Amino acid sequence: MSETEHIGVLDSGQKVTPEDIRELTGAVTPHFAQQVRVRVGRLIADLDPSDPARIFGEREMARLEGLAHHSGQPGPEQAH
Repeated sequence: MSETEHIGVLDSGQKVTPEDIRELTGAVTPHFAQQVRVRVGRLIADLDPSDPARIFGEREMARLEGLAHHSGQPGPEQAH
């Protein structure tokens, strides 16, 4: 899907929920993290800053930003 294509809930007029965000971001690979981050941003853009979906969406956007810079390759083994 391109960024110009609609996201079902975005065009449906339904209230965005944290579950909507979770469904979108749950199994994202580093390769697609930036695209999904942009979509989440579009979903939460008009929500009140205190809305649970917005709060969760902002957290997921930060996580996706970090994931986008991950190669997907395991790093050096760390001592626990």
